[in-house]
Amino acid sequence: MDRNQRTAQVKENEFKEKVVQINRVAKTVKGGRNMRFSCLCVVGDGKGSVGVGIGKAIEIPEAIRKGMADARKNMVKVAIQGTTIPHEIIGDFGAGKVKLMPAPKGTGVLAGMSARAVLEAAGIEDIRCKSLGSDRAVNVVKATLNGLANLVNAEIVAKKRGKTVEEIVG
Repeated sequence: MDRNQRTAQVKENEFKEKVVQINRVAKTVKGGRNMRFSCLCVVGDGKGSVGVGIGKAIEIPEAIRKGMADARKNMVKVAIQGTTIPHEIIGDFGAGKVKLMPAPKGTGVLAGMSARAVLEAAGIEDIRCKSLGSDRAVNVVKATLNGLANLVNAEIVAKKRGKTVEEIVG
């Protein structure tokens, strides 16, 4: 194994990978039904970057591999303040809506299975989360990602306005 392969292997292993859902999907054709598998995957580094991907294939391991690769391609940076998020926000995708609320240290991740996977992969340790719309896993995961991607902290706002953090916070 040469140096480049070892570096790639280390980079691959630093991500937290989670399979949220595996679905069997069928397409009816002239000869009967074609069965395939659809896999919803979440990848994060635990330090504020997280991505979601969907993979489809004839076999489950191949669907998982494709989903993880798609998730790595679609990673977003999340504004984290300590162990929680800077402010309350509602993320939405399709019919799914997710309300994300900051929580004091020691609260933990209070969220459903689908949203929990995204929040833990992002490295958020204390948060309260409520799913308001559709309970379909794809909608909840993408709504959670949308909410996290739209978070802003004082440094980002100050930079946009051309001011210091002290002027913004007060």
